[in-house]
Amino acid sequence: MGRNIRKRRSPLAVRAVAASAALAIGGGGLIWANFYASAHEGNSTQNQTKAATTQVATIKCPDVGQQLSNVPNQARGEVDGELATLDQQITDAYQRLATTRDAQTRDASFVQNSILGPLKDRRAAIIDRIQLEINRVGGSAPNSLDGLATCTGQAADQTQTNTGGQNNNGGATASPSASASATAGNGGQQGGNGGQQAGNGGQAGNGPVAADFVDITKVQPNVAQKARTQAGGSAGTFSSSCGVNANKKFNTDNVIVAPGVTNGAHHLHDYVGNQSNDAFANNDTFAAAQTSCANQGDKSSYYWPVVRIQNGTQDFDQNNDGGGKEGNVGAIKTVKQAQIKFVGNPKSKVVAMPKFLRIITGDAKTTTNGLANANAHWSCTGFENKVQLTTQYPICPQGSSVVRTFKFQSCWDGVNIDSANHRTHVAFADAQGNCANGFKAIPQLTMRLVYNFAAPTIQNGQVKNAYAVDGFPEQLHKPATDHDDFINVFDVNTMNKVVSCINNGQRCR
Repeated sequence: MGRNIRKRRSPLAVRAVAASAALAIGGGGLIWANFYASAHEGNSTQNQTKAATTQVATIKCPDVGQQLSNVPNQARGEVDGELATLDQQITDAYQRLATTRDAQTRDASFVQNSILGPLKDRRAAIIDRIQLEINRVGGSAPNSLDGLATCTGQAADQTQTNTGGQNNNGGATASPSASASATAGNGGQQGGNGGQQAGNGGQAGNGPVAADFVDITKVQPNVAQKARTQAGGSAGTFSSSCGVNANKKFNTDNVIVAPGVTNGAHHLHDYVGNQSNDAFANNDTFAAAQTSCANQGDKSSYYWPVVRIQNGTQDFDQNNDGGGKEGNVGAIKTVKQAQIKFVGNPKSKVVAMPKFLRIITGDAKTTTNGLANANAHWSCTGFENKVQLTTQYPICPQGSSVVRTFKFQSCWDGVNIDSANHRTHVAFADAQGNCANGFKAIPQLTMRLVYNFAAPTIQNGQVKNAYAVDGFPEQLHKPATDHDDFINVFDVNTMNKVVSCINNGQRCR
């Protein structure tokens, strides 16, 4: 296999505090603290105003993991452990931030001197160890790591999800403005709402806010026409029916990003297909597992963050890490439909995926990292061919259901089943279907998840009965953070059938 997966220390459980802590995998995170509701401050308008104007609400740390595109296999386990330590340091800094509000109001330099300065020193020591581990096995650690120790403080109205560029990730598009009330931005939602939504909204105080939603009937069409399949292209499909996680297989691990680390995702995943996916699974585990797929030749693991309705209710994990303790609250919604389909390439034939290939599409940390790797697609039944949203959740009309769509990377480097930053071994084809840099076209995994729940409403600048995707708590449950994970565990014969069906223009199951 491509990685050395072993059991390691688990990050310390995040203690429940007034606001949720964040562990952003890869050592980068944007930590948010609710300064508007404090047991010792009560409901004092004066204190709330003072906190709003003088205190740091977020701590933004560079994402170390995304800079590590070439880590030798011999160092992967140790580096993953160090990245988990960076995450724990960010959590510790958050807890310090959330429990020292009075000191911050009295001393303008408190955050820098008591939180950010010490955090920089601790991060620098871990980054040095990461460099040593890489160099020790003959690798070359990037020089850019030296500049990633410093974290910065930000006020609540500075948190944005629209920083950074966005690539052509399978057709992801930023949401156009539809109405002033729906797209005013976080800053516009923060005034005049009392303590409830003066920070970042949501049932747990970390989103979503009204600006994260838009009436889809008011959005201009934004879906580009698909490229036509050319001579030599591949127009077939292969569908795999794997259920909707009716058996409720959940966990908050992520064996791709954080192997061996319990609660490595810090949010809850739905799983279909392979039934043995957890933090300590390896390729042998996957190969021997049961599958929920009707085609028993497909033991692949398909997993995505759950969607919750924030209507005041709680679910089984309200007191658990990755659940309520980390700001993921509300009733978990089971998918009504989960359609898994592999499609071809308009320009060329496809080659077989290697067994145990790992792909992550989208970015769970767009609030920190910007939209460069965002690949969220939100829409409603009846609108999917016209409107796809990245930075807003749709409010669907009566009789229409919310739809999440994922289009995975469809070009492979021909060698690796994973990469150190989990991105560089695969890539998206361009609009015409071309794979760059000598990459090979592989069957493109597409997924369509349909949900049934009542549409949220926006009243007086606040969203009622909001729905939101689970995520790292510091990411404020923004729609752009949606992402999906896949591990290929097709047996050889079934994968060959997938390739044959696609290349011959057939429709197979």
